[in-house]
Amino acid sequence: PLNMKVTQEVSDKTAKVINDMLGALSTITSFLVIFSGYITLSYDNEFIHYLLLFIAIPVSIYALITGAKNHSNVTFLVMGIVGIISLIFAVTMGVELWDESGEIVFTSIGASLVAFSHYKNYKLCRELDCNSCH
Repeated sequence: PLNMKVTQEVSDKTAKVINDMLGALSTITSFLVIFSGYITLSYDNEFIHYLLLFIAIPVSIYALITGAKNHSNVTFLVMGIVGIISLIFAVTMGVELWDESGEIVFTSIGASLVAFSHYKNYKLCRELDCNSCH
């Protein structure tokens, strides 16, 4: 029988990949803004940003809460939540307050915090070699 239980390890890895994609999107956007006079590229950056957030937020919250419960350690949960808030802030208020560069900065900070918290959560699980994670 196929075990459909999503483990913390899988959710941490998935969330980290998604957040790495957000970071990459932010970096690519930065270069496009810098070189906009030289490069013309038309795509809907906001749609991609919202789509990645729509996927990243629930997966991240699930993995971080599961990690906090499994390891009785809320450090990475708090760090991840701060990163998620930064990502949401980047999309909702970043451009209005600090133009495109504000959105890029807050996206980069948020994605880095969330990705790092998932990485540390994953490493903690491996160090403790707990059965509840994987």
